[in-house]
Amino acid sequence: MESILKEGSDDGHGATGLKRVLNVRDLTFFGIAAIIGAGSFSSLGDACFKGGPGVVVLFIICGIACAFTAFCYSEFASRIPVAGSAYTYAYASFGELFAWIIGWALIMEYSIGNIYVAFSWSDYFTSFLHKVNVHMPDYLTCSYQEAKKAFLNYRELTSPEQLEFLKNQANAELINAWNNCPVAGSLKMIFDLPALVINVLITTLVYIGIKESRNFSNAMVILKLAVVALVIIVGAYYINPDNWFPVNDAGVKNFMPNGFGGVMAAVSGVFFAYIGFDAVSVLAEESKNPQRDLPRGMTYSLVICTVVYILLALVLTGVVNYKQFENVGDPLAKIFEVKNVGWMQLLVSVCAVIAMTSVLLVFQMGQPRIWMSMSRDGLLPPVFQRIHKKYKTPSFATILTGVVVGLPILFTDKTFVLDFTSIATLFAFVLVCGGVLLIPRKEKEAGRFNMPYINAQFIFPLLILAAIIILAVWAPGYFSDILNFNFSANADYAANKVSFMDLATPKISLIIFWLSCIILSIFALVKKYSLIPLMGVATCLYLLTGMTKSNWAWFLGWLLLGLVIYFFYGYKKSRLANAEQG
Repeated sequence: MESILKEGSDDGHGATGLKRVLNVRDLTFFGIAAIIGAGSFSSLGDACFKGGPGVVVLFIICGIACAFTAFCYSEFASRIPVAGSAYTYAYASFGELFAWIIGWALIMEYSIGNIYVAFSWSDYFTSFLHKVNVHMPDYLTCSYQEAKKAFLNYRELTSPEQLEFLKNQANAELINAWNNCPVAGSLKMIFDLPALVINVLITTLVYIGIKESRNFSNAMVILKLAVVALVIIVGAYYINPDNWFPVNDAGVKNFMPNGFGGVMAAVSGVFFAYIGFDAVSVLAEESKNPQRDLPRGMTYSLVICTVVYILLALVLTGVVNYKQFENVGDPLAKIFEVKNVGWMQLLVSVCAVIAMTSVLLVFQMGQPRIWMSMSRDGLLPPVFQRIHKKYKTPSFATILTGVVVGLPILFTDKTFVLDFTSIATLFAFVLVCGGVLLIPRKEKEAGRFNMPYINAQFIFPLLILAAIIILAVWAPGYFSDILNFNFSANADYAANKVSFMDLATPKISLIIFWLSCIILSIFALVKKYSLIPLMGVATCLYLLTGMTKSNWAWFLGWLLLGLVIYFFYGYKKSRLANAEQG
């Protein structure tokens, strides 16, 4: 830790160090800027469709998991106030290999996550343009993959279904983009121009400096919080309480019409709404008093945003039936469209553009600083830690981040990116919480964050035992169903619509989760671990059980690619390798 602190100190960087200009208000606003954005203005619609009104429960579960994780981030931030976020914390607790893995995973959170935000920003921006009678060609406002998928689905439909399919305006625009785009040889020229442009503009702003980015972000946060509050207040007027208990397939009114399984199916969309709070920790070296202000900024932003999300979910599912959010990318505007409140539709579109601009800004600031920390440790080439002489920002890393976000916009789509990002962030959260268990406890220090130590020696094992007993009594088939891999009675499996692994992945995930909890209970008994980080590990592991086979396949493939790069470069060039050779 002492070595890492020296690398991030003012003395260590001398005249080329980053500017310390951020206070607790700025950090809180950066947290809110990162959290309230694409999650609330876009992915919330899909989450409400899958989970119904019961998605509120998932927001609470995710909020609790993030609260435990925020305590762990705060503990690390108070000890190691250095840029790098979870990467730096993993380096201090687990060592170089795990640090590389988590740094590689964070690329998925910050850079790849920003691709989804850029797509969502484009959707709301073009929606706003339509409302003021400015129309861009459809082939310049969507991704190639989305247009291709919509066209192939449309081509396979029968006549009655075609009419119903085309009622969805988004699908009609995608099909039009595919049919009417320019063609170069055999390549159709379809790409999301607004998403590319906003990426270039944000990269330029982040390159210019932290102070300029701070002022821009703070102004946007104040404006979007005011508009979100207005959405909640006006939307509350149109709430029909009957919508909170819709009729399920069995004909019974239920707060969770698709069951708890449906709620958990929304975990990617819901958790994506929370991933921004850890971006605050990346700004450690630009904070005036990081040991005190970083933990406060993370905690304040998390609490404020959790309350906002719960209220938004209640308003959305209360105004219209949850089924109306299928394939809806602008759920906040949707409820006012249904109720024919035109001025609110326009206001929401403007607010969404502002909200997601601030998210792009914070994530685009986070990635270069993680790369800068990895470069200091020799895991990336020295050029990644180059600081601009005038602007005092990581110049090369900032430009490369813009390229990493911009290029995939040309060949990917929102659905893929959303799932890809959430699983990487949960994985990082598990390692951060686990890392706190491995570092020695410290004495309380005035003026710094001090995570309460609650001896989990007996509490955590009793909690796990109680959970097992409750499930065995109240849901007697729960554990037997997890262990049953016979899917012959499943209609989709019999019709070859789903594979064995599609059905087995949730069961395997739950088996691993419960085995992990039992192992953690044994360690808690022996090591007398602290309860808060243990609960952080357990809750984040549980959220990972909601990921699908496709999520895991892409994530593990990404990690494998990262390990190849590490062993060909970082393993040989790192500071640890050089120290051993010396």
